[in-house]
Amino acid sequence: MLVGLGIFLSRIAGLVRERIFAHFFGNSDAGDAFKAALKIPNFLQNLFGEGVLSASFIPVYAQLLAKKHDEDAARVASVVGSLLFLTTSFLVIMGVFATPLMIDLIAPGFEGEKRQLTIQIVQILFPGTGFLVMSAWCLGILNSHRRFFLSYVAPVIWNVAIIATLIAWGPRQDQFNLAITVSWGLVAGSLLQFLIQLPSALRLAGKVRPSLNTKIKDVQIVIKNFIPGVVSRGVVQISAYIDNVLASLLPTGAVSALAYAQTLYLLPVSLFGMSVSVAELPAMSQATGSEEEVKGYLQTRLNRGLQQIAFFVIPSVVAFLVLGDFIVGAVFQTGEFQADSTRYVWIVLAGSAVGLLASTLGRLYSSTFYSLKDTRTPLKFAIVRVTLTTLLGILFAFYVPPMLGLDARWGTAGLTASSGLAGWIEFYFLRRSLNKKIGVTGLPVKFQGKVWLIAFLGAAAGFAVGHGLVPIHWHIIVKAVVALSVYGICYFALGLALQLPQAKDLLGKITRRLKV
Repeated sequence: MLVGLGIFLSRIAGLVRERIFAHFFGNSDAGDAFKAALKIPNFLQNLFGEGVLSASFIPVYAQLLAKKHDEDAARVASVVGSLLFLTTSFLVIMGVFATPLMIDLIAPGFEGEKRQLTIQIVQILFPGTGFLVMSAWCLGILNSHRRFFLSYVAPVIWNVAIIATLIAWGPRQDQFNLAITVSWGLVAGSLLQFLIQLPSALRLAGKVRPSLNTKIKDVQIVIKNFIPGVVSRGVVQISAYIDNVLASLLPTGAVSALAYAQTLYLLPVSLFGMSVSVAELPAMSQATGSEEEVKGYLQTRLNRGLQQIAFFVIPSVVAFLVLGDFIVGAVFQTGEFQADSTRYVWIVLAGSAVGLLASTLGRLYSSTFYSLKDTRTPLKFAIVRVTLTTLLGILFAFYVPPMLGLDARWGTAGLTASSGLAGWIEFYFLRRSLNKKIGVTGLPVKFQGKVWLIAFLGAAAGFAVGHGLVPIHWHIIVKAVVALSVYGICYFALGLALQLPQAKDLLGKITRRLKV
């Protein structure tokens, strides 16, 4: 709950940020440049940040805490933090100087002023990325000590810094200069996000001192698992880069539309997929007992977590497909971002919905592998996913639209749909491999049938109200609130009627809170 609350607040701040960004940039060249520029430093952040530390550092550190080996845990945290700082610093410095060479790797379709702006933004953003990587080290310590809220609410201050920059300079600068100014605001936010977590992380970790003693056995385990984790995250990020490269070859607005859709797509991934996976990883890593007892414990927690995720993600998928125009319009439709842009991003978002359930469930499967200190299995299947995403992306982005007589810009939706199909294949292999290790896991067919049924029934009611009963002249935000409220109420009521445990548990929690 605390992870979900923290992520919810940060994502809401992120949506506000994106709405204000859309107001000033829309689907413009400057907007494309800024979104593309974010990809390069984000690669470094994801390569050495939260995902990799979750795979390598948290399982080892959390297990030491469970065994009451606090001093050993502090030594491991010290060495990992020192290595991360030195590696990140080197890559940041190299990245600033190598930016002109890297631009052609992510946005070969950018030319002239648009290309030069992208280069300048990347060079500004690189130092901020270093702060975010070190912020992920703090997050690893906080999560292992079951202090979830601070680490996942910290990005709020990152978003606030960007929002403040947009509001302060947006009305006074043209789009190109504003993009540069916002980049500096992002760097300031990255520093603040790190600093707000550092005191708590140092207090919990204990005697943290700079150290490069890689001979410690537990440190060697972290490094051993870190390398496959880096490669795994690397191939996933390569997939994102490939999408960005392909989008840059599509008409203007494709890169921005892809980024806007991903902002919405990542909301349920973070709220429901990441929150459960993050909370489960330390708990799974601390499992003790015989081999059979550990397997049974992991199997029980995994199956329960899968149903928790699916109860919220399946209605998210249906909402993106059926009510996506309301969602996109309510978040982004303002200023330069008009109704045509809303319809465009909705179709791209619908493509993203194809693999939404697979991505969120796959996160929990990967966390289970990490708790077993197995980072190589998720790596193998990540490589399969990237390969398929690339091949299907080229097909769906450049060949399918002309075959269907569609405008070239709709290839952006093909990119997101192809990524979703590849995600399902990766999920299948993850589940099959883990089932061989710990026993049968997955979502019961009867449970899935009930959830999909009530989701589509609720969405149909929301669609009918939003498009049929609500006056056409009402503001898009009001329409969205009405349509989505009807959807949510119907979905929850039908879930109670069908006696779904997740609906009853949620009602029980709400009732207890109201009594308190």
